[in-house]
Amino acid sequence: MKNILKSLTDRVATKKGMWITLAIWLVATVLLSMFAPNPKNYEVPSIAALPEDKQSVIAENKVDKYFSEDDGLLALLVFESEEKIDQSQLSGIVEDIRNEDIEGFKGIVPIGNLPPQATGEFFSEDQTTAFLPMTYESDLETDEIKAANQQVYSLLEGYEGVKLYITGPAGIAVDSLDLFAQADLVLIFSTIGIILVLLVVIYRSPLLALIPLLAAGIVYQVINQSLGILGAGGLDLSQQTISIMSILLFAAVIDYSLFVFSRYREELKEHENKFESMKLAMRQTGMPVFFSGGTVLAAMLVLFFAESGDYQNFAPTFATALAVIMLASITLVPALFTLFGRKAFWPKIPKAGDEKLKSNSFWSKVGRGVVKRPIVSVVLVGVFLIISALNMFNLEYEFNTLNSFPEDMPSREGYEILENNFDAGELAPTTVLYEGNKALDEEQIDSLRQELANEALVNEVRMDSTAKDGAVVSYTLTYSKNPYETPSIDALETTIDHSEEIVSNTGLEGELYFAGETARIVDDRQTNNRDILVIVTLETILIFVMLVFLTRSFKMPLYMMGTILVSFLAALGAGMFLTELLFDIGTISNRVPLYAFVFLVALGIDYNIILVSRFQEEREKHSVKKAVELAVANTGGVISSAGLILAATFAVLMTQPIQLLFVFGFIVAVGILIDTFIIRGILLPGMIVLFEKDK
Repeated sequence: MKNILKSLTDRVATKKGMWITLAIWLVATVLLSMFAPNPKNYEVPSIAALPEDKQSVIAENKVDKYFSEDDGLLALLVFESEEKIDQSQLSGIVEDIRNEDIEGFKGIVPIGNLPPQATGEFFSEDQTTAFLPMTYESDLETDEIKAANQQVYSLLEGYEGVKLYITGPAGIAVDSLDLFAQADLVLIFSTIGIILVLLVVIYRSPLLALIPLLAAGIVYQVINQSLGILGAGGLDLSQQTISIMSILLFAAVIDYSLFVFSRYREELKEHENKFESMKLAMRQTGMPVFFSGGTVLAAMLVLFFAESGDYQNFAPTFATALAVIMLASITLVPALFTLFGRKAFWPKIPKAGDEKLKSNSFWSKVGRGVVKRPIVSVVLVGVFLIISALNMFNLEYEFNTLNSFPEDMPSREGYEILENNFDAGELAPTTVLYEGNKALDEEQIDSLRQELANEALVNEVRMDSTAKDGAVVSYTLTYSKNPYETPSIDALETTIDHSEEIVSNTGLEGELYFAGETARIVDDRQTNNRDILVIVTLETILIFVMLVFLTRSFKMPLYMMGTILVSFLAALGAGMFLTELLFDIGTISNRVPLYAFVFLVALGIDYNIILVSRFQEEREKHSVKKAVELAVANTGGVISSAGLILAATFAVLMTQPIQLLFVFGFIVAVGILIDTFIIRGILLPGMIVLFEKDK
């Protein structure tokens, strides 16, 4: 592999090879832009997270099978007024909705035809708020749902003093689409802006800022249009995945560009010819940079082994991005820097004969300090990491997706109005389906209802309807606590686990199935816990094996992986402590730990690879201590600047109005800074000094 890379980069670093490389990338960009499908056509607001064999999915399918007339996409119409809302007002609204030609409209509760005793559940105690369930056809696209919702909103303009919020799946889907549509441009321009500013501030050279961004722009277009091809081939492109991918793309291209031009600058101080300088630079940098991209690619491919659709959707999207980025890092990036040559570094143009390394630089001093006191360095950093990691035991998960969205989002506002004015359990009832082979009589139906009502935290169980000549019975179960919170989730999980016992206690022979939001969360939590265990294990083993091949050592990968894993735990603990302290966010989505693990381990190992590769290079000429000192001094500046830019790039996710992305971006930024300055700068060098011996 090393010889293949050497042959490729040697060709790129010639005058002819440089122009051919740039021409190929330009042609590819133009052709893909002209003929590849637009990826926006295949974007979806969310991905079905659960596999088809999960209990809640099977239950939903059975509910649809036996009670298909109840099937549809639910829209909860929430009404709020300063004065009392009466039944006649709602009846008028219902009639207006029915008479309006709304595409995809399926049905709405006929509140005008219900007896007074049956309408009470739709009104709050003071009657200033009310809600009505409405359904659309389940096959509507999000844009069609948005148009239908807008028609309903327009109808309410004729009712003074009554404010409408549409929540439920139909409202959430539309608001999610709008959020990401607004966020895409903000995300891209914020990322480009912060990278440009940091590059100019750190390197004080306009071209050194623009060349990596030019490379990133070309790579972005190639990847974006490539994803369009995947979308046309059947891949759903999650808007959340695309947002995070955009950040990774810019961050990785900038990172690898910094590693290339840093070594290129070193060689320009020894050699007059710019082509010769790039050839020698890539001979030393090409393999570590390419291998760094390979570790990130491997980390993304491991996500194919996840059961959750969210994680699986990351795999093809990110793998495509990383494949293009890896190729660009050893072809496009060196070709662009070679094209500009020494001018790229203006006004500080490197000249042959200039001093390569300043002995009084910050990282030279750090390298000497670690070499002189390795035990003190390792112990101090170790204590900090352990204390930070201990905060992981205080993690609290948030399972209500709406709480991740802005407070002024209509679907969240409507939900919170319901939460404040109605029984918590009514927000998301659980459907319990009994399926047997024999018809149940009234006594058996009530006996099973009573058995379900005796379960922990159950507030009420109502029998809804029967099917299959009475052999199938549907119940609605509500909890006394919020159905999205841990106590209710735990209670339902316990009920599901001993559902056979519940059936046998009634003397029946059949099965119970549980559908609804709480049932889905139970399966989602179990699936997520399984995925964390599998992905963390596989990714750790895979990257460790790859490091063994790169370093041709068994001990060195142990230091590298060990420090990165401890760093991840510390980043998660410290990140959550700081989000609560600074932003008053005390809970996180259960997706964040695995997202953070994949990115922090994959990206953090990059810096260890650069450091260790330089150490092994210097080790051929110097003792272990001297090699460590030189490795830290030579790589410190570029890694610290790359880490700052990478952390700031992920911090751009904090501009997003979705709490999941906000917390994820912050934790990854904290973790990258820990990796950059503490792990790579102190802990790993200290461990190498302590455990590596001179031959």
